[in-house]
Amino acid sequence: MNSGATAERVHEALKRRIMGREFRPGDRLDPAVLAAPLASSVTPVRDALHLLTGEGLVETRTSGGFHIPALDEPALKDLYDWSAELLALAIRGWPRPETATAEPGGQDDRSIADRTAAIFLSIVRRSPNGEHRGAVDRLNARLHAIRTVEPHVLDQVDEELAAVASAVAEGARDTLRRLSTSYHRRRRRAAADIVRAVYRAD
Repeated sequence: MNSGATAERVHEALKRRIMGREFRPGDRLDPAVLAAPLASSVTPVRDALHLLTGEGLVETRTSGGFHIPALDEPALKDLYDWSAELLALAIRGWPRPETATAEPGGQDDRSIADRTAAIFLSIVRRSPNGEHRGAVDRLNARLHAIRTVEPHVLDQVDEELAAVASAVAEGARDTLRRLSTSYHRRRRRAAADIVRAVYRAD
């Protein structure tokens, strides 16, 4: 078996599991334990964990080993602030004149986390700065597990996302700025409750 292909497969499988909340913040990720379920030897698992560390989805500790990063209220607020700042930068860079690039979608059966990621990527794709897309793509991965619990803490999340998607489709820059500010402020205020929901077992 091609070791490069194995490492890539293991990386994607572990990333999906982390984003899907199979592990909780602080959990230790032992390459030897993870290898068998992934049909892999330990080395590709360790390599994948190093890659995920670079992506912010895993951390290493001075005591040794790989762990899911711990999450607290200030850290979550920082993530929401960074998300708001990235979107504001991207919107500011949108080309003029503003023209609609997509139609608002109908029924979308994807999860809240997947829909949010897609909408935010659609915002940064219109920016001429390619770094915006890469930064939001990485941040989407880091926030994915958190976004899966937001509807348990916040109400009307579906309606909120629909309004953002509509503003993106219409190229309504000012409306989108306002909605993005409201979106992120709401989550910042609820950060403590969202952290508790992330740690709570399903």
